[in-house]
Amino acid sequence: MLSPQQIAFLREELATAKNPLFFHDGDADGLCAFLLLYKIHREGKEFPLTSTFKNLDASFCRKVEEFNPDKIFVLDIPVVEQEFIDKAKRPIFWLDHHMPLERQNVHYFNPRLKNTEAYVPTTRMAWQVSEREDDLWIATAGCLADYSMPDFIDRFMEKYPYLLSKMTDLPTTVFKMPVSQLVKFFFFIQKGPSGEVRRSLRVLAKIQGPEEILLQTTSPGKFLWKRFEKINQKYEQLLQIALKGVSRSKLLLFYYTEQQWSFTANLANELSSLYPQKVILIVRKKGGEMKCSLRGKNILTALQSALEGIEGHGGGHPDACGAVIKEQDWERFLERLKIELKNA
Repeated sequence: MLSPQQIAFLREELATAKNPLFFHDGDADGLCAFLLLYKIHREGKEFPLTSTFKNLDASFCRKVEEFNPDKIFVLDIPVVEQEFIDKAKRPIFWLDHHMPLERQNVHYFNPRLKNTEAYVPTTRMAWQVSEREDDLWIATAGCLADYSMPDFIDRFMEKYPYLLSKMTDLPTTVFKMPVSQLVKFFFFIQKGPSGEVRRSLRVLAKIQGPEEILLQTTSPGKFLWKRFEKINQKYEQLLQIALKGVSRSKLLLFYYTEQQWSFTANLANELSSLYPQKVILIVRKKGGEMKCSLRGKNILTALQSALEGIEGHGGGHPDACGAVIKEQDWERFLERLKIELKNA
């Protein structure tokens, strides 16, 4: 969590920013963190990172040149290269909750700097800065999407009882209660052709409350809901196929191709909630690479060991991580991962 001094500092930097640029992860936590900070003053532009393994490197300096911001805010992105920091030549404020990195000339806010076991969604830190009551629904959805029960869930239930009327465990809340539709919405609205995504996010930034979307009480809300339904249909089709592959094996492995939309992390999350004792490995083949999401107890340790000597990379949280493996090394990686799981 942010300290009172850090909160005051970030509020002042946002208030004095004339043209901020927000780089954020293209998942629900990253999007919700951006919306919370953006809606305080409604200044600046945003750019999501949508690749499997997030890395803000020097190639993104072209976006800095294009938007010419006076300040840069980086949200929920695990890797920011020193070369990007040096070449951007703007004040950079980086809020993240992945394993800390050593960087210079950047304002870095990460709860794991003090405690490597700390787990605080980036949305939760952004909510500390915002605390706009009208955006409570965004803060709640972002935390739940990152599989964290927010400490302000009672306030959410009081304000939106039609979304969550009683306390339940985290898997039930995220996947079975009405609020689950809101959680999925923040993931899925960022999928599809880039032009459609940009338009959707522009509309979303103007939405005042969840009822506009979930109950379709306004034209902008109806537009977003219609698009969400089409995307959700694609997801449900893939989920049903994945469920047919469930066996007695400890490893639940599901492949799909680049001809289908990317739902790798979402499939991994939901299947993990349905089968918490299994290790989940969702794989999408694209461009000669195998893009993976993994879920399971201490799966990151097994992944890191299996990656040794393999052409690929990966990282994330102890029980939820991602990886990209070159296709020619895939079978060797998979065998090594199975050995690690067997020995765990």
